[in-house]
Amino acid sequence: MLHEGNKVIDEKRQGEALMLDTPTSKNHKKLFLESYGCAMNFSDSEIVASILSGDGFETTRDFNEADVIFINTCAIRDNAEQRVRARLQDFKKLKKQHPSLIVGVLGCMAERLKAKFLEEEKLVDIVAGPDAYRDLPNLIEKVEGGQKAVNVLLSREETYADISPVRLGSNGISAFISIMRGCDNMCSFCVVPFTRGRERSRDPESILAEARNLFDQGYREVTLLGQNVDSYLWWGGGQKKDLDPALVEDALHHRLPAGEQERFTTFADLMDRVAQIHPDLRIRFSTSNPRDMTDAVLHVMAKHDNICKYIHLPVQSGSSRILEKMNRGYTREDYVQRIEAIRRILPGCGLSTDIISGFCSETEEDHHETLRLMEWAGYDFSYMFKYSERPGTAAEKKFEDDVPEEVKGRRLQEIVDLQQKLSAVKTREAVGKTVRVLVEGPSRKSAEMLSGRNSQNTVVVFPKGNIRPGEYVDVYIERCTVATLIGVVV
Repeated sequence: MLHEGNKVIDEKRQGEALMLDTPTSKNHKKLFLESYGCAMNFSDSEIVASILSGDGFETTRDFNEADVIFINTCAIRDNAEQRVRARLQDFKKLKKQHPSLIVGVLGCMAERLKAKFLEEEKLVDIVAGPDAYRDLPNLIEKVEGGQKAVNVLLSREETYADISPVRLGSNGISAFISIMRGCDNMCSFCVVPFTRGRERSRDPESILAEARNLFDQGYREVTLLGQNVDSYLWWGGGQKKDLDPALVEDALHHRLPAGEQERFTTFADLMDRVAQIHPDLRIRFSTSNPRDMTDAVLHVMAKHDNICKYIHLPVQSGSSRILEKMNRGYTREDYVQRIEAIRRILPGCGLSTDIISGFCSETEEDHHETLRLMEWAGYDFSYMFKYSERPGTAAEKKFEDDVPEEVKGRRLQEIVDLQQKLSAVKTREAVGKTVRVLVEGPSRKSAEMLSGRNSQNTVVVFPKGNIRPGEYVDVYIERCTVATLIGVVV
């Protein structure tokens, strides 16, 4: 459960140095990578590490010994930007001690703040957007030649499908696989279409090859990543931007005649194929948009035991009026129908969501509609935020950010308090039951305990005994906290 933060790999880290265990390079160049924000940013950092390892870099956890420092940035919320700025000030001081040090900003903040970072505040030497990572060796070379270097061009084709990501900070058990980039959903509060470009899907064969390779290396869980995985679509000719929108809609919902439908790979088709790689390879995915999730996806989830019974389905608001203002593309009633379909096809499926408090013009009644929807849905956990106006978005241009900060804060706290109760109910329901757990590693609080997650994405802690990470165990749940199940292996 989160509030006032961004979704990250373990749902609480906001910035992390990522390390690659590589042999010492002949050039003795060292790279320090720090990532902020969503799982997609961490996945992108693995692509960056792979590209630069081919250029003679090894990564380090210690920025003091780095030749190049890159911060992979998040622009979703203002507080994420402020943390990045503070970090860049730290590196600016370090650069005074080591003038040859190269500092760069990657990712979502690159386009919007390139002038400030490079010229006004002189914080960095390199600015590179999410589609420019192949150009990083050239950009580094330019800086070594005495120039500043920028590449923030967005692509309608780049998917990095041929790049084998370096698994950074990995536990060797779970890994991310990016299946698409960008987003075509123009939610009025969101910067992603402007920072990551238009949506494009990755060749399914490259995704399957990456998943097989991970399993062969000992990984036992993959998370299929995309800004909106349910709109994934691949066909023999390439991207769906080249197709008639009506044909795309019919293909996504499996409404075409059998022979015609076989030309396309939808997200349901892709997940079905990944699940068949091996029954011991668990599959998760993120993130879904309620207007795009089809029953076909739910039926594939029901078909395979190794597809985790957990869905993150962002609602943002329980008010249809606010949802329309957010340009989410669905109503409260549409969202309720999606959850009803999940309950019908996937009984016992874990469910989480995103909620924004205090969006433009939100009234007390709008807020209470959100609380009522939360109670009805009974979310296992939620990512909860106060609305933070982002420059360049439709909301910033068209609407007044008119809900006072103290009202946003009070409403957010009510949302958090309710989620605490809902989470406690969900974990208590598991007490006395036996759950299947993929062991991920030691518990954070005790070296004598191991932890992993069940299919519904709840953390489970149990005595380690002779069990090793990467194994599947059945755990009898004896007790729980609000967010954690505690038990013994049976």
